[in-house]
Amino acid sequence: MDLVEVAPNADPPVCRIMDYGKYKYQTSKKTQGAKKKGKAFQVKEIKLRPQTEEHDLQFKIKNLCKFLEKKARVKVTVIFRGREMAYVDTGMDLLKRVSEEVAEIGTVEQPPTREGWRLSMVLMPK
Repeated sequence: MDLVEVAPNADPPVCRIMDYGKYKYQTSKKTQGAKKKGKAFQVKEIKLRPQTEEHDLQFKIKNLCKFLEKKARVKVTVIFRGREMAYVDTGMDLLKRVSEEVAEIGTVEQPPTREGWRLSMVLMPK
């Protein structure tokens, strides 16, 4: 048994005699139970390039719709290489087009942001 200070700011301070090891074990079990009951969302990623052809784009949008129907968030990324960095506006248009095509199923959670060689946005299901 241990003497544990429960409320140090009280006047007078409150102490309790308890088995501290057992107390720590029970609190860790409570947090594990809370984690088990909580629902973690999944983030899928779709990668595109500025020169992605029409058929490939439609195929990726179809997969994106499947992910959104399964209640997963989707990060759409446009990757630029070399001189493609001069065409960032093409990437923005591509992301805008993708968001318009999936507007019935999902909404934009995070608008397009540029991170170095990447341009990305996050979509979430409605």
